[in-house]
Amino acid sequence: MAQLLISNARIVNEGSVIHGDVLIRDQRIEKIGSGLSAPAGAQVYDAAGTLLLPGMIDDQVHFRDPGLTHKGNLTTESAAAVAGGVTSVMDMPNNNPTITTRARLAEKYANAVGRSHANYAFYFGGANDNLEEIAALEPGEACALKVFMGASTGNMLVDDPKTLEGIFERCRLMVVTHCEDTPMILANEQKAREEFGEDVPWSEHPSIRSAEACYQSTDLATGLAKKYDARLHVLHLTTARELSFFTPGPLAGKRITVEACIHHLFFSEEDYATRGSLIKCNPAIKTAKDREALVRAVMEDRIDVIATDHAPHTLEEKQGTYFKAPSGLPLVQHPLLMGMELVRRKELDLHTLVRKTSHAVAELFGVKERGYIREGYFADLVLIDDEASTLVRNEDALYKVGWTPLDGETLHGRIKATWVNGHLAWDGKTVSSPQGERLRFI
Repeated sequence: MAQLLISNARIVNEGSVIHGDVLIRDQRIEKIGSGLSAPAGAQVYDAAGTLLLPGMIDDQVHFRDPGLTHKGNLTTESAAAVAGGVTSVMDMPNNNPTITTRARLAEKYANAVGRSHANYAFYFGGANDNLEEIAALEPGEACALKVFMGASTGNMLVDDPKTLEGIFERCRLMVVTHCEDTPMILANEQKAREEFGEDVPWSEHPSIRSAEACYQSTDLATGLAKKYDARLHVLHLTTARELSFFTPGPLAGKRITVEACIHHLFFSEEDYATRGSLIKCNPAIKTAKDREALVRAVMEDRIDVIATDHAPHTLEEKQGTYFKAPSGLPLVQHPLLMGMELVRRKELDLHTLVRKTSHAVAELFGVKERGYIREGYFADLVLIDDEASTLVRNEDALYKVGWTPLDGETLHGRIKATWVNGHLAWDGKTVSSPQGERLRFI
């Protein structure tokens, strides 16, 4: 049996930091303590006093596989994930073809075996015409049901009122929503065209994908969830105003929860001047006041989890004018270091970062035996040197598209190592062979 002793680490877990060791046998954590002896034949990894965290569970990625693999695939993007300390991912259904039938979902899972560096689960996608498929979904068959209540890929915009009602009434899985009001956005786009033509300034993006469009859609989603007592999780909140729909406090017992994405906590509209199309995403990065309100909401447990919404496009695609450049940005290689930078700035604290990227995600989705550093749990771990820093460069990006919106940024900390299922997936320089497994749910 393969054994590994990670010694001399500052173990950050469940609100405490202990200086100690972690013994791993095969895929799982066997023992946590101080002064542990390495069994005969065991490998020893000296953490040298650096931070050992549970690996991040990212509940929102778009790895573009199947059908859009010129932008990324399960193997390339999961390699970037483990290099960033992300050990588990939940991939969205807006593929080609869209994952809107149970047969396609099963095929996507079958095709993933042996290809992912990170553990994985897949969403099922809602559409205007697949309510019966949704109603037939068994718990655990998908991590949740994704409903695009804003403009989306293919036929995945769900804007039929009867279908929306049916989804919230009949779906046995958690409903996860992208909330933006499409008619309002289309009207804003038309106004921008009339004023600027096709060359709309990037700074107009948060006005086009407006705060009001977000608010109206989130109001609708939370109202439906309350009407049918459905379990609702709202993705990538971007505005201070929307925070009124969510309650602060512990995750346990909440029927309506919400996510913030790391780029909405890190960037604000001032960054369009230097980053332009590279930070164009939906919903849009908004004002500095919105950003500050979101960070505060994370700290007060009004926002429950932090994710990336990793959504790569080629640099060539991003060079188009406003209406041609697609929305989305690659982020899965750097969320923990972006979070560490916010910790350095004293906007977040380390325990909150760990809770929102690991513990709370596992609890919210019911991920089995992951998300914590506990004896008996899978050894999904990340080692961060908090005495170092990382200069982010395009040439170091492991994404298939080969660029990052953080190019030139210096972030606090350095990912020294990442373990997935007890296997060293990232050694600080290279990614090893894929060892990720399908996530299981309670």
